[in-house]
Amino acid sequence: MRMIKNPDEARRLARTILSDVLMYNQAKVKEGIEKDSLFDVLTEELAEGKKYYESMVDDEIRRTTNFFNEAVVDVLIKQGGKIKSDIW
Repeated sequence: MRMIKNPDEARRLARTILSDVLMYNQAKVKEGIEKDSLFDVLTEELAEGKKYYESMVDDEIRRTTNFFNEAVVDVLIKQGGKIKSDIW
């Protein structure tokens, strides 16, 4: 298995992982946004996704970027903006 050393590839991988989390856990995402408990209801899924990301991306890129957390915001939270919630 080759380590990803290209920042663009690392960013795409993070977004792909979070897209999968969203696709396979739509009910949990909806519940988490509605109840402001997204990180609680997706603890396992996010930990598993981050572990996979870290296993695939070169240490230098992980130390100097924040692609996984950015993808959490861009993919899970921003796309959830149309879900009714007290937090927005």
